[in-house]
Amino acid sequence: MAAIWCVSAPLFSHTDWGGFLKTAQALQARGHDVRWVSGEAIRGAVERASVPFLAVERTGWLWPPPPAPDVTTLKPQEAVMLRYRRALDTWMSEDLVGGAVEDLLALAAREGVPDLILTDPFLSAAVLAAEKLDVRLVVCGWLAQRELRDDFLFPVQKTLGSDSRERIDRLCARFGLAGRYFSPGPTPSITSPDLHLCYFTRGWYAADEDTILPQTRFVGGVPDAPQGDPPAWLADIPPEAPIALVTLGTTFTGDLGFYSWAAQAAARVGYVPVVVIGFHPFTPDEKAKLKAALPRTTRLLNFAPFDHLLPRTRLIFHHGGMGTTHGALLYGIPQIVVPHAADQRGQARRVAQAKVGLHLTAHDVRQGMLLTAAKALRDDAAVGANCRALADEMAALGGALAGADAVERLITPAASSC
Repeated sequence: MAAIWCVSAPLFSHTDWGGFLKTAQALQARGHDVRWVSGEAIRGAVERASVPFLAVERTGWLWPPPPAPDVTTLKPQEAVMLRYRRALDTWMSEDLVGGAVEDLLALAAREGVPDLILTDPFLSAAVLAAEKLDVRLVVCGWLAQRELRDDFLFPVQKTLGSDSRERIDRLCARFGLAGRYFSPGPTPSITSPDLHLCYFTRGWYAADEDTILPQTRFVGGVPDAPQGDPPAWLADIPPEAPIALVTLGTTFTGDLGFYSWAAQAAARVGYVPVVVIGFHPFTPDEKAKLKAALPRTTRLLNFAPFDHLLPRTRLIFHHGGMGTTHGALLYGIPQIVVPHAADQRGQARRVAQAKVGLHLTAHDVRQGMLLTAAKALRDDAAVGANCRALADEMAALGGALAGADAVERLITPAASSC
């Protein structure tokens, strides 16, 4: 039996990445001593999944995120820079990350050093703590990739890559580390030399094939069976009424215009809009304005259970977050993706390349293209067929059970026999 920590930011979506929490459950079912380590905000969700929870005061994740910039009057390049810097500050604010490393090291002193750490792919503190504790690392939800050469990078990538490297170097110096779990190139990312679990298919990353490193294991995913009864608001929607989900995940949730425009587009092509806004600290006036801008058939929610909602959903408008994209693929749902920052552009590009949806820009949205896109996907039977075929391919790979198999192959014989 191995002692395993699963470390994540204190956001429900960061327990996912396509199958992170499910992998923890599978490992626990096989007799391993699995503990989820994060902030108190997600204790309830983790414990409801029957995974033991260890709380730390700091995880290194900045929440609430930095205020969303007003990009309406900026040049496109400036708007992109602001959005990407906001994403960088969310996962790599030095004071927060340094404090979280200290909390994780203190936890190890109290609870014992684990044999293995599984991490959220953007949690820098977990990576630095793993190196300090000399523990092997598994990255859950992200493939290991060879970095692009500096001359292939856009200016924004060069600037923020340099900023990231400087922050990492200062943190490594603070804790006496070499940074062995960060890639060495011009755009540093969290990289394990042993194992990255990717809850998609290799074909999903066909355009990136030449960059994929061999420690990546593609395990796909399987839809969840609904737990318990559906929420009352969902049961009240007639079963024959097609639903369109509008969401921006848990971090980039401040774009009120996106919610209203997407809901209006969905309603105009015959869908019932379900708008899920997370727990962004909107003012009462902001929320009132949003409600006034939504079609009368809209359900406006902070949270919705995907295991009940996605089987009834026929279209998703979203930002390209990993978990939302993954969920849409598992249930074979066409997608309209408007990326806001970071990895979301890659997800949007892959949605278009796989012909399971459309990739729009913020400019496209302002030009009214959400309605055109919704009509196109509603009327295109080929997209629906592509969605169903990819869902079948994802399921065939085994999902979290296959991920647990890969993790177990890393566990040393000594740990396995405990």
